Amino acid sequence: LYTIADLRDWPRATADCTPPIRLAVIGDPVAHSASPPMHNAALTALGIPARYTRLHIHPAELPEALTLLPRAHFIGINCTIPHKAAVHAAVHTRHPSADLAGGVNTVLIQPDGTLHGYSTDGLGLSRAIREAFGTSLATQRILILGAGGGAGRAIAMQCATEGCPRLTLMNRTLAKLTPLAEKLQTLYPPDRLTLTDITPTTLATHLPHTDLIINCTSLGMKSDTPSPIPATLIQPHHCLYDTIYIGQRTPLQRAADTAHARNANGLTMLLHQGALSFEHWFHRPAPLEIMRTALLAHTSAQG
Repeated sequence: LYTIADLRDWPRATADCTPPIRLAVIGDPVAHSASPPMHNAALTALGIPARYTRLHIHPAELPEALTLLPRAHFIGINCTIPHKAAVHAAVHTRHPSADLAGGVNTVLIQPDGTLHGYSTDGLGLSRAIREAFGTSLATQRILILGAGGGAGRAIAMQCATEGCPRLTLMNRTLAKLTPLAEKLQTLYPPDRLTLTDITPTTLATHLPHTDLIINCTSLGMKSDTPSPIPATLIQPHHCLYDTIYIGQRTPLQRAADTAHARNANGLTMLLHQGALSFEHWFHRPAPLEIMRTALLAHTSAQG
């Protein structure tokens, strides 16, 4: 785990690192990130002489960090909470995926210092859903919990882009959905879109008309917190995807188990997002199964 102080004197801070560190995930906090073992396994397997690490960067330090990264010869970075929107505004050029998501989670750093931003959140989720449940977003009536946040927005835009037959967006603060709703109007039929707050009543109203539930709230980061949906409201036909990944089953997954509903956690989303990032950096296919094995081994050890 490195900091802005290390980045200011990167040759000294990493003098003992072989091969050199050229990739990182930046966030605040970031110590929990499972990205380094996944990416380092891929780099080793393909014989790429570079390593991937964690950079703990506070929001006030972000502009300086983005200036220092090219000088330290970084190839690219991933961005996590709370930096996605700020990096979106700071990069020199953006892929359409970043504008669609309203944030950047992957940056390619060119030799001349140019920063090119992407978002792999939406497509990573789409591939994870297909892997977990054998279906596509285009066929599912989808309910997203916590759609007002960065990941929720990216996922909602992906669902709309793929043309899901119905999209219900829920957030504890309803007003936070307004900017997303305005963006969705340009690409999704308003008569198929519902915005509502999260209450026992709204959940009971909309869940019977839902096929796929995606949790983007923070409920479940700790295994002893309650499930965002009570088991009594989950039906066997539901597929539940919890974007949270921890070393054990999340509270939502345990509630789904009680209701005999299929479910998965966010590990596959992290895997597919990471593979897409890797491909942006190196312009070659990512070794997906090698990355999966490393990711599973890391989370099992943490569990």
